[in-house]
Amino acid sequence: MQSLELDLDRLVSGLQEVASGFAGTVADLDPQATVPTCPDWRVRDLVGHIGQAYRWSAGLVRSRAAAPPPDPRDAEPGGPQEWPTWLRDSAADLVGAITDTGPETDVWTFVGEQPARFWLRRMLADSAVHLADAAIAAGRPFTISPDLAADTLSEGLGLISAAGAAGLKPELGELRGDGQTLQLRPTDVEPGWLITREPGGVTWERRTADADVVVDAPVRDLLLVFSRRITPDDTRLTITGDRALVDHWWAHTAF
Repeated sequence: MQSLELDLDRLVSGLQEVASGFAGTVADLDPQATVPTCPDWRVRDLVGHIGQAYRWSAGLVRSRAAAPPPDPRDAEPGGPQEWPTWLRDSAADLVGAITDTGPETDVWTFVGEQPARFWLRRMLADSAVHLADAAIAAGRPFTISPDLAADTLSEGLGLISAAGAAGLKPELGELRGDGQTLQLRPTDVEPGWLITREPGGVTWERRTADADVVVDAPVRDLLLVFSRRITPDDTRLTITGDRALVDHWWAHTAF
């Protein structure tokens, strides 16, 4: 599997970029407004989750031990005028923990021990998807740097294809197949993602090739459908080939 991960400096600047974009997007929203793509959450819960997740993962890095995920409703982000500072300080806490511990130091993760930088990439990906949630709640376009959108998509595929993923989320077991292929082909970055449904689970590569079904769109919109923020019916996507494969994938990748 070819991950083409971002380097450490870009992960740090990317986290800051996305956190800042998120703060700006939610700044004028009613804290009690519902988030359409996370209907169990209010805007305040979404803000609480982002900052709290940074601090939780910083604690995991420092302790190198597991800790239960916190409830975003227990977070204390303050009022909307305090959100930008709270989010910035939370992101800095995570970056500081990784710097102090060492980005290549093995720490606990839910997919086994990984270098501490795992949590920087995981939180960047989580923030990127929730930036989309904030944009949808605000009725604004979702904007993100193409390299960050691409790495978020790769990071998600890495989790779906990780050993034991179906044990954490049984529905992922339904993605097993006998060689069916899906190609995500971005129109603005290269290469694309070739996904194969194998008997043992999902495999993937960063390359562009013929496939049973091809989804063409800007990488931002591929991320939106991959993260289930839009449906395969969205007009921003062009789907060629076996549409049922896309629908099956979309139906079994909810997190």
